[in-house]
Amino acid sequence: MKKRLLAILLLPALAVAGLLATSNPAPLPAASDSARRLAGGPLPVARLPLELTDRSRPTDANGDFPGAPARQLEGHLWYPTEGGPYPLLIYSHGFTSNHRNGAYLAEHLASHGFVVAAVNHPLTHWGAPGGPRVADVVNQPGDVSFLIDHLVARSDDAGDVLAATIDDERIGALGVSLGGLTATLAGFHPTLGDPRIDAVLSIAGPSSFFTPRFFAGDETAFLMLAGRDDVLVPWEANARPIPAKVPGGELVTLAQGSHTGFAGGTAWLRWMDNPDALGCWAVKRNIDEGEEADWGELLGTAAQGIDLSARVELCTVDPLPPAMNVLHQQALTKLVARAFFERSLAVLPATRAAAERFLGETLPAELPELSYATAPGALAQKP
Repeated sequence: MKKRLLAILLLPALAVAGLLATSNPAPLPAASDSARRLAGGPLPVARLPLELTDRSRPTDANGDFPGAPARQLEGHLWYPTEGGPYPLLIYSHGFTSNHRNGAYLAEHLASHGFVVAAVNHPLTHWGAPGGPRVADVVNQPGDVSFLIDHLVARSDDAGDVLAATIDDERIGALGVSLGGLTATLAGFHPTLGDPRIDAVLSIAGPSSFFTPRFFAGDETAFLMLAGRDDVLVPWEANARPIPAKVPGGELVTLAQGSHTGFAGGTAWLRWMDNPDALGCWAVKRNIDEGEEADWGELLGTAAQGIDLSARVELCTVDPLPPAMNVLHQQALTKLVARAFFERSLAVLPATRAAAERFLGETLPAELPELSYATAPGALAQKP
């Protein structure tokens, strides 16, 4: 009787263990450059809480939230505790997400010599007062600039724990989904942008409403990383045009890559055929089509490179196609992010050259589920 009871009690645990084992992706080829570069870096990393108040800008009223005279930015900073100064990267989360979904990227990048900050944007994270609101994305480039100001000032303060940690001549922005749009606006927008940003990585960020005029005349490095089977921000309208639309622009595509799979907190969804099923549910239940219909006009004008007629249907694919394993997708994201920012921001020419070869040649050769594209001669144009 005891043996039978023990067997019954063990069955759920064994089932979970089996599910986790079968849902883990195969490791990268052991002798590959990709496997070597995926390993954590040599630098020890510390995580510092950030609780900041930007009193120069208010938080808008939202639903039953009456608004506030300042913007509260809470999150974390990941930084190497030895050496420096290092490039600064500002990560922005997606709609209904939060800053912790970028932790897997921040920890990896910090161990390889980057300082990475991520905060919850006041009105687009999951717990936003009044509910997440897409339209507040127009205020998020200001959050990025505020973070840069704050962190550079701390690095300049000899008495601060971050003293001499940041090189303010090497700054990048990245983000997932609405965070990718935030990074793009921060890097390129003529009035919302920050000229200190040298490189932008948009991970599945909306871009269909940007015309070539939006990117013209700007030498900021730009790479779009996108899933071919993204059903929230469709690849065909948002990612495919990037090499032709952005001077020097680059596109890395993950075959069977989903949208939701880029967010770190979705690692537990690796047993799902396609995590975008949950992503669509979370986003659609938080978008009021009546209130959000005209928010695109807040981005700017046609003269600034904004196509207000561009419309992309959200979550219209049914049934959803099978998607890439979430953990594998996030491993590839680490590889792309590190290579892109090393190529764009590293001090040593040899480090830049090695990252460029890996990103454009070695990585797609070793991993056929990933492809790389850029306009002819684009790399020669990069600073």
